[in-house]
Amino acid sequence: MISILLRFLIGGLLVSAFAVISDVLKPKSFAGLFGAAPSIALATIGLTVASEGTHYAALEARSMVVGAIGFFVYASCVSRLLIRHKIKAGPATLISLPVWGAVSFAIRYLWLK
Repeated sequence: MISILLRFLIGGLLVSAFAVISDVLKPKSFAGLFGAAPSIALATIGLTVASEGTHYAALEARSMVVGAIGFFVYASCVSRLLIRHKIKAGPATLISLPVWGAVSFAIRYLWLK
């Protein structure tokens, strides 16, 4: 229970800090990107180091990198479907979701054996 509370507090502080950073940067479309993902990842890694140690935290960090690479490919596919093929947002995201999983699992299999 204390771990969840700490994660909530640390994550909230980091979300606020990244929101301030995103408010300063241009374009404003970075606000969502800097508002959530980095702060939650940093809070999770910090708590993992404190509770499980650095070796386990390194494994978690590598897994986050793999997921981020998969997400980048997914977002690129969605963007291409939206812009070039004029598909609506809902179907484009649903069509591309398996790409995210496939890329993430392939990288995990090849890199994180």
